Amino acid sequence: MLVSLMKGVLYQEDDPVLWQTLLQQQGRVRDHVLVLGLQLMLDEAEGYACLRQRPMGGDEQELPRLVARRQLSYGVSLLLALLRKKLVDVDASGGSSRLVLRREDIHELVRLFQSDGTNEVRRVDRLDADIAKVVELGFLRKLRESDDTFEVRRILKAFVDAQWLDAFEQRLADYRAHLNEDHGGTA
Repeated sequence: MLVSLMKGVLYQEDDPVLWQTLLQQQGRVRDHVLVLGLQLMLDEAEGYACLRQRPMGGDEQELPRLVARRQLSYGVSLLLALLRKKLVDVDASGGSSRLVLRREDIHELVRLFQSDGTNEVRRVDRLDADIAKVVELGFLRKLRESDDTFEVRRILKAFVDAQWLDAFEQRLADYRAHLNEDHGGTA
């Protein structure tokens, strides 16, 4: 089980037996990874678990990082924020807990935040590369029935919290206003 957690996110739906074992032994797992400077992030309601680098206290000795930090491009950050906002909307509507989007839906989400003056083919290629990166990071999953249909994984909620999302929305509003000024419109 620790090996699975070290490799990435463990989803209840992907391996129900391993998930049940984790629930039964989560105290032991927490104690074990704590020694390594990690903490177990477990959300039973959403059905996922992962490891994160534990923040060190003031008098604790800094341990080497076992969980790599990744610098995200603006496009990937924007896409993650928009997908997280879409998850908030789905949760608020009280409907299905599963968010499935087609590639064209994702393109439409992002299009509002891109300049009209860019080359369309280049813009589409860049966004497809961002989508592939988000799939690689584990926040989107391609559905088996189609290469152009994706499920937004709920682990995204653990990485993009409400505070970060609020700050990012303010920056997006500023950016949108800047785009409108550049194109002679009003914000």
